[in-house]
Amino acid sequence: MNLADRLTDDMKQAMKGKDKLRLSVIRMVRAAIKNREIDSASPLTEDDVIAIVRKELKQRRDSLLAFESAGRTDLADEAKAEISILESYLPQQFSESEVRALVEESIASIGAKGKSDIGKVMSDLMPKLRGRADGKMVQQIVQSLL
Repeated sequence: MNLADRLTDDMKQAMKGKDKLRLSVIRMVRAAIKNREIDSASPLTEDDVIAIVRKELKQRRDSLLAFESAGRTDLADEAKAEISILESYLPQQFSESEVRALVEESIASIGAKGKSDIGKVMSDLMPKLRGRADGKMVQQIVQSLL
């Protein structure tokens, strides 16, 4: 079952279970998916849907930081709940040690020697890690190893 179908099924379950928070988060994601489909005039791939969920997750994390800095614990708690719901729809993330191992493997296969090879290593790694690791973390590991 692809992610878009899973979202639809989970939305139905949230309606039946009267889970208002989950329902609103899923509706928001499905609306973003529908808007992107309309803009592109074609059905979205699984990677496109995951990218939309990631974008929504990033927005929630930014909101969480703003709420916490403003001392709004009520809104921060709601944002945390939305973040956990969105994270349940993303693929399992690689740990830092797994990413480090892939970076070392990539550096060895490319023969990277110094900072000037960061771009080569990143272009080799990112297709393998897309959607499964944070790009900033990958970049920091690559820089530390070169």
